[in-house]
Amino acid sequence: MPSHAGIVVEKLEVVRNGVAVLHGLSLEVAGGRVTGLLGPNGSGKSTLMRSIVGVQRVRGGSITVLGTRAGSPELRRRVAYVTQAPSVYGDLTIRENLRFFARVLSVPAARIALALETVDLLGSADKVVNRLSGGQRARVSLASALLGDPELLVLDEPTVGLDPLLRRELWSTFHTLAEEGRTVLVSSHVMDEADRCDELLLLREGRLLAAGRPDELRQRTGARDLEDVFLSLIEAEQR
Repeated sequence: MPSHAGIVVEKLEVVRNGVAVLHGLSLEVAGGRVTGLLGPNGSGKSTLMRSIVGVQRVRGGSITVLGTRAGSPELRRRVAYVTQAPSVYGDLTIRENLRFFARVLSVPAARIALALETVDLLGSADKVVNRLSGGQRARVSLASALLGDPELLVLDEPTVGLDPLLRRELWSTFHTLAEEGRTVLVSSHVMDEADRCDELLLLREGRLLAAGRPDELRQRTGARDLEDVFLSLIEAEQR
């Protein structure tokens, strides 16, 4: 898989409502891999993702995405952002949603079937979204994001509230996309999902606590469980 930097964040500072959320944050996200952005609620994950896709006002620092300044118009087709809440229309079928977004993006209709196949929803394409399970709605959002054939997928807690089987299926999809050369950045506050990632970025209170492969972080801390890895790193920081 490619190992070029898909995202480079340097000394990023974000302040919201007078409170510092990100404190001079610097990190890199490797291209062509699944990178997990892990940390407890309130650690700054969503703020960082919003900054990467160019919809968050920042106080200082810089972000380069696919070699271009974050938020640049030329990245609109190259980057897809999926928020925590499914961003699709509940009163339309899956296929109708994708037809609508395909027209918005001016992409050929052939992309619809490809996106549905990628998220394993071809057999459910004519179901109304409001009648779908939470996992299916999450996959519809992902399918809509794939219509433009993005190089970078930024996914904000896409597996929250899903049962273990659906979570496993989504993570399998993320790795398939990475194997095709896409860069996938996935946030989660569930530490048992960390082992599903190629690389990890551990955030705490708006700062980068650690970065590396899961096995590297285990070796660094001597902990076997990744939740214990996180706790060990916190304790080391407080000494």
